[in-house]
Amino acid sequence: RQGFVSILAAEQTPGSNEWFQGTADAVRQSLRHLGNTAYKDILILSGDQLYSMDYRLMQRHHIETDADITIASIPVTADDASGFGILKTSDDEVISEFYEKPDRSDLDGKDSHVSQEMLDQDRVYLASMGIYMFKSSVLAELLGDNPSAHDFGKQIIPTAIQSNRVINYPFTRYWSDIGTIRSFYEANLMLAREEPEFNIYDPNYPLYTNARMLPPAKIQNSQITNSIVAEASVVVDSTISNSVIGLRSFISANTEIRNTVIMGANYYPWQHEEQLSAIEGPPNPGIGEGTIIENAIVDRNASVGRNCVLKNEDGVLEADGDGYYIRDGLIVVPKGGSIPDGTHI
Repeated sequence: RQGFVSILAAEQTPGSNEWFQGTADAVRQSLRHLGNTAYKDILILSGDQLYSMDYRLMQRHHIETDADITIASIPVTADDASGFGILKTSDDEVISEFYEKPDRSDLDGKDSHVSQEMLDQDRVYLASMGIYMFKSSVLAELLGDNPSAHDFGKQIIPTAIQSNRVINYPFTRYWSDIGTIRSFYEANLMLAREEPEFNIYDPNYPLYTNARMLPPAKIQNSQITNSIVAEASVVVDSTISNSVIGLRSFISANTEIRNTVIMGANYYPWQHEEQLSAIEGPPNPGIGEGTIIENAIVDRNASVGRNCVLKNEDGVLEADGDGYYIRDGLIVVPKGGSIPDGTHI
C-alpha cells in the first residue's frame, strides 16, 4: 500500500483573500486540494497533541456504527473538564450534547457512561480530543451550509449533533494537548522519566521524521541522568538532569542544566571540525561555559552566554525581558535569541 504526506501552508486564494480563521475554516479552504477524488471518509487531526492511535480502529468504529461523524474522546476528571469540550453520550455512544469548556460548577448531568476502571478514577466526563472522522459528503455539507462557522468545536460540532448521527470513539491511552508553553514543557520532560506515561520506544508505534543523516551524540566527561540527548549533540564536562537536549545542541564545559528543554539547532556553531576546539566566546547557537539553567525552554538556534544563571529565583510568573520571556513561571529563550554573558534571571 502506498501513501504520502503533503504539507499545506496557510494560504490566500483567488476565491478568498482571508487567512485561515479557525480549524473549520482551514479545512474549508483546503478541501480544494483533494480535487475530484471520491474519498468516502475524511479524518481531521490537531497538530498540537501527543498520543499514539491506530486510526484504522477509529475508522472501523466509524463504519460499523454508521456514523456521519465520529469524535475521539478521552475520559477526564471534574478538575480537568473545564479545559475541554465535553461530550454527553448515551449507552450506545451516540453523542447528544456538546459543552464547550463548561465551568466546574456547571458539570451536573454532563457525565457519561464510562468503564469501571475510569469510574474508579472519577474520570466520568468525556473530553473531545479534537480528532474527527467525517463522511466526506457530510463534511462538505456542514462547511458549505455554515460559511460563517470557523471552528469545529465551538460551531460545527454543536450544529452537527442536532441533525447528524455523531458517535463517540472512546480512547483511554496517553493523550496530552501541548498547545500551551507549560503543557509543551511538561510533556517533553515526561518523556525523559524512568517510566514515562508515553513510551516513544514502542516498536508497535514507530516515530517517523525526516532523514537528517546526523552522527550520534558525543558526551565528554559529563553526568547525565533521566534525560534525552538527541543526535549530533556535543556535551562537554557538564551535568544534565531531567532534561531534553535537542539535535545539534552544543553544551560547553562546567554547565548545569536541570528540568529544561533545549530545542537544539539547525546548524553547528562551527563550520569545520578543526574549529570545534578553537571556539572563542560562547557557542552560537549553544550554551556557554559555566552557565546554570533550570526550569526553562531554550528554543531552536538560540544561544546562552558564559557564566549565566537562568533560574527564575524570584518565582516570577509572567515577564518580558531582554532576549527572554517568562511564561507560567518558565524562562523561555525564543528561537534565534541570544542571552549575553553573565546574565542572571
